[in-house]
Amino acid sequence: MKNPQSLGSKSGTRDQIEGTGKKLTGKVKVGLGKALGSPGLRKSGNRDQVIGSMQKRIGALKTSIAR
Repeated sequence: MKNPQSLGSKSGTRDQIEGTGKKLTGKVKVGLGKALGSPGLRKSGNRDQVIGSMQKRIGALKTSIAR
């Protein structure tokens, strides 16, 4: 099996870190959207949280496959 790095993709750990960052960004956006009464900002924050969760899961899967 080829190493994911040899295919030019991100490592599982990197995906997990970036996913965590994306989730955190989303939580901040949701909070600001609530405070400012901005449904668009809340929607963007919710989307970022979902994308971050998915990216973290993909990273965990990559890490477990690599072992």
